[in-house]
Amino acid sequence: MRIVVVGSGGTGGYFGGLLARAGQDVTFIARGAHLEALHARGLTVESTLAGTFTVPVQATDVPREVGPADLILFCVKTYDTEVAAQSIRPLIRPETIIMSLQNGIGNEERIAHAVGHHSGIGAVAYVVSAIKAPGAIAQTAGPGKIVFGELGGGTSPRTERLHDMLQRAGIAVELHHAVQVVLWQKFLFICAFSGVTAVSRLPIGTILADPVTHDLFRGASEEVEAVARARGIALPADCVEQAMVTAAALEPWGRGSLYHDLAGGRRLELESLNGEVVRRGREHGVSTPLNFAIYAALRPNIDGAPVLP
Repeated sequence: MRIVVVGSGGTGGYFGGLLARAGQDVTFIARGAHLEALHARGLTVESTLAGTFTVPVQATDVPREVGPADLILFCVKTYDTEVAAQSIRPLIRPETIIMSLQNGIGNEERIAHAVGHHSGIGAVAYVVSAIKAPGAIAQTAGPGKIVFGELGGGTSPRTERLHDMLQRAGIAVELHHAVQVVLWQKFLFICAFSGVTAVSRLPIGTILADPVTHDLFRGASEEVEAVARARGIALPADCVEQAMVTAAALEPWGRGSLYHDLAGGRRLELESLNGEVVRRGREHGVSTPLNFAIYAALRPNIDGAPVLP
């Protein structure tokens, strides 16, 4: 397959690196010092799962130079979705599969609106990875897994072929018959995990150890569950309990991406997380006061701010 990775940071760099190592035709869309390093030294991946390796790669900051793609791994931050999606229009043909590995929900529709093409695939990535230095990706935690499927439900010959290709590249992958549920299950968890660690400036172990912040985490999760059910998403009956178990199993010093971006003075994916919960709750008459409080408290920092003390 001809594969293009849009957003070559932690997620795109890790999965794209595995595909390139497996001999797939992969091109990375990158920029700045990261792009220069990819040209000069190739891509280095340091992984707790896949070991450390360096592979020569194709990379550019001009997507139209790449030509039509069979598979696009769309891995940009959600606030860059529209701009990045517009840039890849020359890569699209009728059979192109666009696989969003972004945080949040509804990304597939936003991309489709921008490019005029909806491939009907939904996906969730479970990996903790980041750019360690230009041209170098560090994968430090998580199962390094992709769960995907037809957004309309079920499986198909194309998803089965895609599953086999990803698996051959050494990627832990699961083809799911109800990927909408998977998308909302992760959304439920990340809104609580990222939102509460950011607004409290505390790690997950401290949050869960205190009964009040423990209740904040659970309550934020329960609000997402209520919104999902109002939209007809058949989440498991114990979805919140699953989120609590997942949180308790994390390293006690763990914090979500919203916290790390806040601490680094970077833009926040707040609108596509807690802000999205609030907006969808209003659409369906579901009260979301805890997610609103998280959203309101972090909103002044949404475009970046000085590093936290």
